[in-house]
Amino acid sequence: MTDHQGAGGPGGGGRRAGGGGASRRLLRRAAGALLGLAALAAATAGPAGAAGRAGTAPELVALRAVAPSVVQEIRYASRENFVGEPVDGYRAPLCLLTAPAARALARAQRSLLRQGYTLKVYDCYRPQRAVDHFVRWAADLGDQRTKAVYYPRVDKSSLFRQGYLAERSGHSRGSTVDATLVRRAAGGRGGDGAPEACHARREGTAADGSVDMGTAYDCFDPLSATDAPGVTARQRAERRRLRGALEGVGFANLPQEWWHFTYREEPYPDTYFDVPVSPEALRARRTG
Repeated sequence: MTDHQGAGGPGGGGRRAGGGGASRRLLRRAAGALLGLAALAAATAGPAGAAGRAGTAPELVALRAVAPSVVQEIRYASRENFVGEPVDGYRAPLCLLTAPAARALARAQRSLLRQGYTLKVYDCYRPQRAVDHFVRWAADLGDQRTKAVYYPRVDKSSLFRQGYLAERSGHSRGSTVDATLVRRAAGGRGGDGAPEACHARREGTAADGSVDMGTAYDCFDPLSATDAPGVTARQRAERRRLRGALEGVGFANLPQEWWHFTYREEPYPDTYFDVPVSPEALRARRTG
């Protein structure tokens, strides 16, 4: 979690005697406090802050229009995620990305199809309000509904400290994707079955039809690190296949999460957007 320290404070200078000096000191303190609040708001307000642009929308495309064979299962538009409910800002189960990132995924998909695999995406562009929802969820230590599945070996109070969550996400810049692989013969999704601890090893195919990567998606666990030593040789090979396919078209992997990739030449490297995930986001681009 990023800590923000308010700017300003009481003004400098020596002490002054009398009521006028006290009044001036009070005014300086009030001004400093206002500056501090303004700085804090700018730092934490998402797209309206210094790292974002208020009232703007990124130029996004629907991955379905660029790479229609990529399997999509947008978890945050459903209850099947670590929050346990649809996440703020996901008004439709769509994968939206900047055009360069979407075209790169299409190139990776063509390569993987020749190998008998297909990409599957769990999340793409993510509005800042969704990240804010994660922050509120993490602060509610009484809500442990999803612990047994998503963070069975990690205390919820440490999710920020250990780097599993953050107040900002590269997803909000529009060029980051959470992805896995599916064997073409397996189809997009298998039977759900009973929920299991996300770090539990599986044989062959995961419950959602994806290949066995050693952990489930969004597993808050050390085993989710891309090069974690505890996975099997087969699981490691599948992680390398995914990473190789995406790094080969310009994506960079986040070492803590085998599924997380950001397009290196992203068009909005310093901007965090808050446009909801919906068809309207695409219409705003066309008419903007």
